[in-house]
Amino acid sequence: MKKVLFVLPSHDKLGDTGQKTGYWLEEFASPYYEFIDNGYDVVIASPKGGKPPVDPKSLQPENQSESTKRLQNDLVVKQKLENTLILNEISDGEYDTLFLPGGHGPMWDLSQDNDLKRIVESFYNNKKIISAVCHGPAGLLRATDNNGNSILKDKRVTGFTNDEEHTVKLDKTVPFLLEDKMKELGGNFKKTENFKPFIVSDGQIITGQNPASSLLAAKRVVEVLK
Repeated sequence: MKKVLFVLPSHDKLGDTGQKTGYWLEEFASPYYEFIDNGYDVVIASPKGGKPPVDPKSLQPENQSESTKRLQNDLVVKQKLENTLILNEISDGEYDTLFLPGGHGPMWDLSQDNDLKRIVESFYNNKKIISAVCHGPAGLLRATDNNGNSILKDKRVTGFTNDEEHTVKLDKTVPFLLEDKMKELGGNFKKTENFKPFIVSDGQIITGQNPASSLLAAKRVVEVLK
């Protein structure tokens, strides 16, 4: 049985707006069930362990899908989400692939997390597939290859775009713009229309632009690992 490690944020504050953030439910739920339905064992970790915060906006009726509805009645995944493993206790060698869902939470904690940096670099150096969607690629920003270069350098990548961030009116709230940062690190950033499904697969790295891209990214991982 293949094992996939999901990493969710522990950060729950949306800058200094007084609002809450976290992970985006759909970006977790659809990939989770894609892996489960293909026979994968799914393990979930977060920087602080325990229950990661979910972005309240992702719980609104207009943001629900078949996968999020399925999750509401799934006691197994609910138990996993109540008790995520602490990231610094993860032994990355036992996993076949890594998946980083988005939501704005990762922009604050996963972008800076030393344990995630270690884990991403181990996956990369051991030629394993790494996938991240929306703001999830924030968790890849600090990782370097054996030569000290960003793992994103000269790779075709995508993520939540500057224009999408502007559209949701959080471009002045986030600590940085993900598109800009990925370009600064040498990534060959690709994108499509705002909020349309779009993924990029380049070698070991699979990235998705936005919430609508999360299922496509997971499907691509399953396809590559067959």
